[in-house]
Amino acid sequence: MDADQILAFRLARSGLASRDATTIGEAAICPASDFARDAALIALAARRGGLTRERYDDAVDGDELVLAHLVRGAIHAVAPAGFALYGRALIATDDDELAAQLGQQVRRLAAAKGFAPTDALDEVAEATKGALSRGRALGKNELHAALRERVSSDLMPWCKGCQSHHVAPMLWRYAGVKAGARLDSERRYVLGKPGRAAAAQAVKGFLHFYGPATAADFAGWAGLARSHADRLWGKVEGDLREVSVGERQAWLASADLNDLESPPGAKGVRLIPPGDPYLQPPNRSLLAPDGALRKRLFRPVASPGAVLKDGRLAGLWRVKARGKKAEITIEKLRRLSRREVEEEARQIAALRGA
Repeated sequence: MDADQILAFRLARSGLASRDATTIGEAAICPASDFARDAALIALAARRGGLTRERYDDAVDGDELVLAHLVRGAIHAVAPAGFALYGRALIATDDDELAAQLGQQVRRLAAAKGFAPTDALDEVAEATKGALSRGRALGKNELHAALRERVSSDLMPWCKGCQSHHVAPMLWRYAGVKAGARLDSERRYVLGKPGRAAAAQAVKGFLHFYGPATAADFAGWAGLARSHADRLWGKVEGDLREVSVGERQAWLASADLNDLESPPGAKGVRLIPPGDPYLQPPNRSLLAPDGALRKRLFRPVASPGAVLKDGRLAGLWRVKARGKKAEITIEKLRRLSRREVEEEARQIAALRGA
């Protein structure tokens, strides 16, 4: 399998080959990052025609769409069926694996204070449920204030940035995942109903969008310890097919082989936001083989968005607010006309209320 074939398969699976998702939930089957301002809204609008901010907000508040801390503890928009699958189901139950998932700050804190990560997560999750009980909706600062009243001091290090003690960031985010917290359209935390899901199905979900891939790819995407990812991978490997990708071996669901061999073509231009599902790590070296370009497109902070033309990377884009207007700048990497991008640019401005 060559890079173009794999990218065409993944483009179609991410919903970008055509803007024909019939519902907002269908556009959000693959978790869409909302790390950058309006990123999830813009990503879903690239997959479903006619989406407006008002319609998006109604979907978030009306349970057609879930906005929550999910994959890697980051905020994503996802179809309701993915709420448990890409959230609660992927939380490690082993202390070492959970420590890896929660990151260095929590590992250091656990070593210094002598607590088990699983116990800490349980404590903060119960505190989160208590804070959000009886239908309460709390902003981030209000939630932290409520957690200070309910969580032991060992779990609340000093934060230089906000000049206060609060629960370590990855710990309170994953505690929210375990508690079933989600966000409403005003970015307030509320209790949701994620239900249950079999964690191994997340491997199949990942391969549906990013196959062919490896267990290491899955671990990186999901933010799991490698041992945790390998165990989940092993539960579904009987349903996977091995294929050659250049000089390495990778896997995808056996049922997806025909789609990989004959992926649909893509037509037209899309402006997709930083953090879009199609711009996630499994695709980056294929989209931008040149290392210098890859560094400019995928920055630690303030990454540009990508311009796709007929499914190929054709440019980078950035937006700045200029009063009531949005100024969108496009850096061309291949031939593009103003006419081809202007409709997409106007849609992004409208979604931002500009």
